[in-house]
Amino acid sequence: MNQRMTENKIVLVQRRTRLQELIVRYNTIQQAQFYIERMGADFDDYVQEDRRYHQALDAALAELQPLGRVQRLDREHVPSFIFGPEDVVVVLGQDGLVANTMKYVTDQPLIGVNPDPQRWDGVLLPFTARDLGTIVPEVFRRQRQVKEVRLARAELNDGQSLTGVNDLFIGRRTHVSARYEITIGERREQQSSSGIIVSTGMGSTGWFKSVMAGAAGIMKAASQQELQMNSYDSTSFSWDAPYLYYSVREPFPSRTTAAELIFGKIDGQQPLKIVSQMPENGVIFSDGVESDYLEFNSGIEATISVAQQKAHLVI
Repeated sequence: MNQRMTENKIVLVQRRTRLQELIVRYNTIQQAQFYIERMGADFDDYVQEDRRYHQALDAALAELQPLGRVQRLDREHVPSFIFGPEDVVVVLGQDGLVANTMKYVTDQPLIGVNPDPQRWDGVLLPFTARDLGTIVPEVFRRQRQVKEVRLARAELNDGQSLTGVNDLFIGRRTHVSARYEITIGERREQQSSSGIIVSTGMGSTGWFKSVMAGAAGIMKAASQQELQMNSYDSTSFSWDAPYLYYSVREPFPSRTTAAELIFGKIDGQQPLKIVSQMPENGVIFSDGVESDYLEFNSGIEATISVAQQKAHLVI
């Protein structure tokens, strides 16, 4: 093994399994088993998932350790970890762990590894642990194709910011009516709705697709006519698209609120600006994780734009 290869640094991002989380909560595996079986669930499924994950973890370490310095990083430490510019990041987990890690890397190549292909489809997990011995050296030599992923960014006028890989939600924590002023380009209006969803290209097959399918279904039922959409899949757009789409959920027109600016494109020339009129419980959260949020209460202005930061997913 040459010196250059052994000096490479590999950050292996891992997570607790459901079984490990239960043991933390209930102190012992016996107590965890009692709880799960009392709820009528199959405890053996938790055990099998844990076993396969740790087998994959051992296999990943066996493949990676001859290739460079391996630093293991638990999921909860990812937000505060400083990734080096030459690091290669390997994520062992479900799609959600890959997406969460993308928020905190910049130019580092990210390799998604599926620990249990029989359990997880893994859109962002094209590799198994056994593939790493081949894939990682190719990444070191820059011989592996990398897919660029564009992210969304919410920046508040108090200096706080939040990044979304799939989407951002702007609204009330309790999902009741949110009040705000929305501006896109030269157009501005007061709105009341159940929130705004901002979607990236990666997120366009998720929440965005659901929004579009719902809107198409309502329009079809209301008009009794077929819409000019071949399929809901046609609503998706490229992961590296330099733009986002915003969708307003359930806008309510009234004497003081309008419902004209309910869907549109956000790009480098035209960000979306929103001023909160919610005295409490206003939030902006990313990727469906309500615990990852910014407070968005009365008077705070949010600017939603395409993030300068990009993720680089090895394929």
